[in-house]
Amino acid sequence: MKQKVQQKSKFKKNWAVNIKSPIIAYSGIWKKKAQEALTKLKEKILLYYPQADFSLLDKAFEFSRNAHQGQLRRSGDPYILHPIGVAEVLAEMHLDMDSIVTGLLHDTVEDTLAKIEDIEKNFGPVVAKLVDGVTKISQMSFKNTHERQSENIRKMIVAMGRDIRVILVKLADRLHNMRTLSHMPLDKQVTIAQETLDIYAPLANRLGIGWAKVELEDLSLRYSKPEIYFNLANKVSKKRKEREKYIQDVIKILQTELSREGLTDAQVLGRPKHFYSIYKKMMESNIEYEQVYDVLAFRILVDTVVQCYGALGIIHNLWKPIPGRFKDFIAMPKANNYQSLHTTVMGPDGERIEIQIRTQEMQLVAERGIAAHWKYKEGGVDKQTEEKFQWLNQLIQTHQQLKDPSEFLESLKTDLFAGDVYVFTPKGDIMEFPFGATPLDFAYAVHTNVGNKTVGAKINGKIVPLKHKLKNGDTVEIITSANQKPTKDWLKLAHTSRARSKIRAFIKSEERGRAISLGKELVEKNFKKHELNFDFYAKGESLEKLLKELSLGEINDVFVKVSYGKLSPLRLIEILAPEKLKTDTKTSEEPESFLKKVFKSATQKTKNSRSAIKIHGLDDILVRFAKCCNPIPGDPIVGFITRGRGITVHLADCPKSHDKDMERRVDVEWSLNEDAARVARIKVVCVDEPGLLKKMSETFTGLGINIHQAQVRATKDHKAISQFEVNIKNITHLNRAIKALEAIKGVISVERVKF
Repeated sequence: MKQKVQQKSKFKKNWAVNIKSPIIAYSGIWKKKAQEALTKLKEKILLYYPQADFSLLDKAFEFSRNAHQGQLRRSGDPYILHPIGVAEVLAEMHLDMDSIVTGLLHDTVEDTLAKIEDIEKNFGPVVAKLVDGVTKISQMSFKNTHERQSENIRKMIVAMGRDIRVILVKLADRLHNMRTLSHMPLDKQVTIAQETLDIYAPLANRLGIGWAKVELEDLSLRYSKPEIYFNLANKVSKKRKEREKYIQDVIKILQTELSREGLTDAQVLGRPKHFYSIYKKMMESNIEYEQVYDVLAFRILVDTVVQCYGALGIIHNLWKPIPGRFKDFIAMPKANNYQSLHTTVMGPDGERIEIQIRTQEMQLVAERGIAAHWKYKEGGVDKQTEEKFQWLNQLIQTHQQLKDPSEFLESLKTDLFAGDVYVFTPKGDIMEFPFGATPLDFAYAVHTNVGNKTVGAKINGKIVPLKHKLKNGDTVEIITSANQKPTKDWLKLAHTSRARSKIRAFIKSEERGRAISLGKELVEKNFKKHELNFDFYAKGESLEKLLKELSLGEINDVFVKVSYGKLSPLRLIEILAPEKLKTDTKTSEEPESFLKKVFKSATQKTKNSRSAIKIHGLDDILVRFAKCCNPIPGDPIVGFITRGRGITVHLADCPKSHDKDMERRVDVEWSLNEDAARVARIKVVCVDEPGLLKKMSETFTGLGINIHQAQVRATKDHKAISQFEVNIKNITHLNRAIKALEAIKGVISVERVKF
C-alpha cells in the first residue's frame, strides 16, 4: 500500500512530498497533533450546530488519514493537517456536515489511491459529487500550464453550477494553502499568489464572503510583492498606537451622537483598512502611504433599514461628507447581495474616514455571503437566495460557450470583478455593469442580435458614441440598423466578457467562411490536377470515410484545415483515391511539407529562421513575435499561422490572440538552449526626487540588463513615471529585476507592461 501511494502521489500542485516510512509521520506527537486539530474542528462546529452528529466526520478523518499515510506537507507536517485545516475554514463559514466531510476528503482522489467510487460507497453520492467537483483534472493532457489552469478552473465553475458548495470547499482549500505558502519555492509563491488575486479573492467577493476575500488579498500581496507588503506593514505598525487612539475617539463620538438621537442599540466598530486595500489605493492614485488619507474604516450596525438612513443623517450633520463618495447599496444591492450605505466624511483633525452603515442581517450577509443563508440540516439554500445569486448561472452559461482556455480565463477574470455601475433601461429596469462599460456592453446584455446591429446609443436622451463610458443613473437606449455588423474595432470598445465573446464569435464565423471558400478551391484544384472530381467523393460513404480518417465533424472542417496549411489536399486523395497516387509520377506530400509550402514566401525572407521557438514537426519556418504582447522566454505562449508571414507567437493570455481562429493555432514552445535576449517593457512609478533614476539604472546594470529605451516624465503631484524597454533573458530574469526595483526607497510601484 505504501509503495502504491508513493507511485500515485505525483503532487502536481507541489504542496506536499512523500516520506519513506508512514509510521514516522503519524506516530507520537504528530498523531496527537492531528487528533487535537480534529477536536478543535468539532468545537467550531458545535458553536453553530449543537445537534451535529460526528459519526460521518470521524469516519472521514480516518479515511483521509489512512489515504494520505506516508505524505508530508512541505512544512514537515503530516498531510492530514491540511484537510483538517480546510474543514476548519468551512466550519468558520458555518457550512453543513457534507461540506466539512468533503473538506477532509477533497485531496484523496487526486493524490492517493482512493477513487470516487470509494468516496460514494463510504460517504454517499452528495459527498462524492462535491469531491469530484473539487478534484483537479489530473488525467487529461494539456499543452501548457496556462491551459491546465484554465481547464481546472472551468471544471470548478461548471461543478459550482451544480452545487455551490464546490466553490466554497475550493475557497477553503486555497485559503489554507495561502496560510502555509511560505514553505513553497519563491517562484511558486508568486504564481500561486497571483492566481489567488486574479480568481479566488474575486470569487470570495462575488460570493459575499468578506473576511475570506480580505485575508486572501493580504496574503496574495505578501507573497507576490513581499517588499511592498512588509514596507507597508512597517509603516502601518509605526502609527498603530496613534491610529488605535484615534479609532477609539471616533467610536466614542459616534456612539454618543447616535444615542442622543435615540439609536441607543447601535453598535460602532472601527479598524484600519487591510493592507491590500491600502496598496490598491496607492496604485490607483500613484501615491505613497503617507498620502493615503482614508485608511480608517468604521461600521455602524443597527436593527432596521430606516435606522440606517437615520444614522446617515446624523453622521452628515456631524461631519462634512466628501462629494461623490456616497453609495447606497441598500436601495441597489451588489450582485453578491451585499447591502450597506457607504459614505466618506472629513472626521476629527481633518482626517478622511469611511463609514459603512448596515443592519445586523446585512452584516451577516456581508461577512458570510451565500453561506449566511445555508440550511445546516437540509444542506442547501432557499429558493430566494438562489434567485439573488443568479449571476452564477449567467457566469456558467457564458463560459461554457468559450472553447479557448485562454479566452475563458480572461473572460472569467473580467466577470469576477463585481460591477459598480448601475444604469436604467428605457422601461426603468436596473442593469449592473463593471466600470468602463460602454453602450456596446449594454446592447449585448440585452440580446446578441441587438448588439450585432448596434449603430449608436442615446444616454439620457442624447446621442453618444459607442466608446462612451456608462455612469451610475444613466438611462440607456440602443439604436440599431439591419445593415450593421460587428467589426474588430468593437473589441476595443466592449468591456464585458459577454460582449467581447459575442463580437469574437461573429468575426471568427466570417473568417471561417472565407477559410472554407479558399480551402475548397485548393482541394478542387488539386483533385483536378489528378483528373479527379472532388464533388464525386464529397458525399455518401466516401465522405464518411474521409471524416472518420481525419477525426473531423464535417466537410467544412476539412476545407478550413486545408486553408490554414494544416492538411494537404494530397492527403485527401491518398484517403479517397490512393490508386490514383500510385499511378501518378508525383509523390504524396506529407502535411508538414505542405505547411512549409504555405510558408514558402515567409521562409525565403530569412536564411536562418530557427529561433527561440520550437514548432512541433517543423523546421525553417519564419517565427515572429506579436508586438501587442511581446512574449519573453518562460511566458506561456501560443502560435498562429499567418500566410506569407510564418508563425506569429502571442502570450497565452493576450487578448488579441483570442480574436484568432483556433484552426490557425499551432503548438509552439520555447527552445531550452536559447540565449538570445528579448525586449520587455517595465513601468516604474516613483517619487520625483534626484538620484532615483540613477539607482534604477544601476539596478539594471547590476543584473546584467541592458536598457534598450527609456522614457521618463514627471507628474503634477511630484511623481515620476518611467517606461523602460530592456533586454531580458527570460521570465525569471524579469521577475528578479522587478523585485530589485521595488526594493528601492521611493519606488511606489513596478509592473511589466504586456499589452
